[in-house]
Amino acid sequence: MHLFTDDEKILSKLSEKGNPLERLDAVMNWNIFLPLLSELFSRKDKVISRGGRPHLDYLMMFKVLLLQRLHNLSDDAMEYQLLDRISFRRFVGCHEDTVPDAKTIWLYREKLTKSGREKELFDLFYAHLKDEGVIAHSGQIVDASFVKCPKQRNSREDNQKIKKGEKIEGWNKTKRSQKDVDATWTRKGDVRYFGYKNHICIDRKSKLIKHYEVTTASVHDSNVLAPLCDTNEAVFDDSAYVGKSVPEGCRHHTIRRAFRNKPLTETDEVINRHIAKVRCRVEHVFGFIEMSMKGSICRAIGKARAKTNVTLTNLLYNICRFEQIKRLGLPSWA
Repeated sequence: MHLFTDDEKILSKLSEKGNPLERLDAVMNWNIFLPLLSELFSRKDKVISRGGRPHLDYLMMFKVLLLQRLHNLSDDAMEYQLLDRISFRRFVGCHEDTVPDAKTIWLYREKLTKSGREKELFDLFYAHLKDEGVIAHSGQIVDASFVKCPKQRNSREDNQKIKKGEKIEGWNKTKRSQKDVDATWTRKGDVRYFGYKNHICIDRKSKLIKHYEVTTASVHDSNVLAPLCDTNEAVFDDSAYVGKSVPEGCRHHTIRRAFRNKPLTETDEVINRHIAKVRCRVEHVFGFIEMSMKGSICRAIGKARAKTNVTLTNLLYNICRFEQIKRLGLPSWA
């Protein structure tokens, strides 16, 4: 009796069942990232090591980071899943004896963060999407969602000092490294949130993310409207953006809001329904991130690492959406 089957037979059965990672590989030219990854991950000191673990393929580690974000796994959980799952190893291109450990996964993500150039990866793939003709440029939709972080338990006095940017006495190096002094609190309705915001601008037809900004949770959505928008395209957004300016040449379509002693007219309600039918498409993006990518949660400390997390989130969404467009035979708009 054979307890284990040949890996190739297992992979073949996974393909028959419809392996989503295999579908990504089928439409992606991963090599477009390689020159930039070589710049971001290569050692600047050029020191040749005579011992220790050998250097890992940069593209493999990039795919590890994307796969980790797809399933929203911790570094230790990602190492475990790579050891456990054949489909994961085939996707990233490693074998059982070359699986990166949790520390290595953390190190490569930290390299990406410290480079300060993580957005270049997003911009590189966005340029590829334009070349593929899947960006329609016939309207854009703007919205934001919370990126939750582990809640901080500080005294009121410590929080006041954090807001002023003052150093807190009694916090040693270890404690400071475990405190996120960049993230902020905010309230939406009756719910309080702690962390950051992912502000996105998507293409109206393809639902691909065109631009994004990362802020703390307390920054109002409307404060980053202009930097998100392309010129000469219609902008659709909700009532949070009322009265805010958009780049020159943009037509601004905002959900109209009722005020005290000034209810919405029938015309206002008709206009709102028309805008809502378009604006709701951005909720599909956030819905995919929440359901298929296991939510917007950042386990790291500090805004710089949160930016890396959001960049990987938005980049991975675009990769998954690009695969959907190709697989479903949706039209090109170039």
